[in-house]
Amino acid sequence: MAIGGRRPRKVNGEDLVRHLYAEHGRSLLAYATRLTGDRAAAEDVVQETLVRAWKHAEDLRNDAKGSVRGWLLTVARNIITDRARARAARPPEVAEPEEGVPTPAVERDHAQRVVDSMAVLGAMDGLSTEHREVLVEIYYRGRTVAEAAKSLGVAPGTVKSRSYYALRALRAVMSGPGKEVAR
Repeated sequence: MAIGGRRPRKVNGEDLVRHLYAEHGRSLLAYATRLTGDRAAAEDVVQETLVRAWKHAEDLRNDAKGSVRGWLLTVARNIITDRARARAARPPEVAEPEEGVPTPAVERDHAQRVVDSMAVLGAMDGLSTEHREVLVEIYYRGRTVAEAAKSLGVAPGTVKSRSYYALRALRAVMSGPGKEVAR
């Protein structure tokens, strides 16, 4: 390879890489930055491209078929493509929690959910039949006030009133004895 328009001479790999970086580094970095959208990632791509040029120094010296810049840009594009494919093929990385730092409980334990469900069902048994029916229709079956009223055969205002007092009674039963709610 003729470096800088001079006659071909024997050049070691490190000199070749220095020369390639001096001559093509800025355009290679600009190209990689445009493709990745990230300057730090582009710098890594340029570094990897130059490492590959160093590994294939003999091919670059003997290559009379194309431009060195074209070879470098092609290698950079292939590296970026390979990295994108690798990221898409594996699940996203999750940071490990630091030692000694308690992690917040995002999802509660299954056993705790069972205990909570049993407590609510037990508290529901302490409600009147009318209050229990309204809560079942609205919260367990997901019905609107109008749908619950139609299903129970009462006025929508009655459903609202019963749900209000049913929730108050449920809170009182769950918070402990002696806190009964009137109505």
